[in-house]
Amino acid sequence: MGEHFIKNIEIRNFKCFENFTAEGFGRVNLIGGKNNVGKTAFMEAVYVNVYAQDIKRFIFSLHTIKYMRENLNILENNSNYNTKKFVEQSNNILVTSNKNHTYFKINEHEGVKKYHFEFNQQSIEVNANEFSFELNLIANIVFIDNFGFDNTQIKNGYLSVQKKDQEQFLNNILNKFDNRIEKFIAGDVPQCRLNGEWLDLTELGDGARHLVSIVTSLFQCENSYLFIDELDNGIHYTQLDELWEIILKVSKEQNVQVFATTHSKECIESYARVAKKLEDEEVTYIRMSRLKDGSLHAGVRDYNMLQYVIDDEHEVR
Repeated sequence: MGEHFIKNIEIRNFKCFENFTAEGFGRVNLIGGKNNVGKTAFMEAVYVNVYAQDIKRFIFSLHTIKYMRENLNILENNSNYNTKKFVEQSNNILVTSNKNHTYFKINEHEGVKKYHFEFNQQSIEVNANEFSFELNLIANIVFIDNFGFDNTQIKNGYLSVQKKDQEQFLNNILNKFDNRIEKFIAGDVPQCRLNGEWLDLTELGDGARHLVSIVTSLFQCENSYLFIDELDNGIHYTQLDELWEIILKVSKEQNVQVFATTHSKECIESYARVAKKLEDEEVTYIRMSRLKDGSLHAGVRDYNMLQYVIDDEHEVR
């Protein structure tokens, strides 16, 4: 297991989480459960924790997860796009893991508003009126939301594929996905060649774009983290084994910790099946559920427990 891997997490006052803990994560972690039990919110909290290495990166992480949730509304009405508003909605957030401590609180006293930040052993307080809301990107921590990557994000990820001379690897994957695809390029617009004709990637449907996003991000996130919301979006269930084999193999080669969500029983079963085939025990299945008192719980099942549950045909979703 990589030294940078998240092994445990504590989340307070973040979206649906009031006081939540979970532990025992692996290199690849699939998150399942019923609707509205915090699958995506859990992944967002982990994302904030690994990203928030300083103020600018903390602001970027909050901005990113809010934008991913609200991008359609933002595109419809630009006046709703307000980074300050997004940040202040996260007042009193605390996310602590074995790798990072992240805390943000708004303090108000005698009409003066201050932002209080904590990152590991560092504590910082800034007057709200003097705060710049500057953002700072970490290129090798990637979150693929359920809308998928835009062209710019795909081109950025493809640069990592090119640097590692893995263009043919990606072409082979796409050909298995759709045997009409001969080649992929990321010029001004990402395109695939089908039977000698170049078509924009967007014309091939959500599945092809999602697959390119995942594969290129695995190389982009070397020695870091990749988050994938609704991993099987646009992927036919008959192709899930091939997808999981790519994720498990490349994440191990590139030392990437992966967190992904799904609603699909077929996706969970495929995950367990491929992990068994590859004898990859650095995997977990995290089943999110809501307890009778309304609190959220994460049942983290390691490789052995996941195989037992699948073999005994217990409910995994």
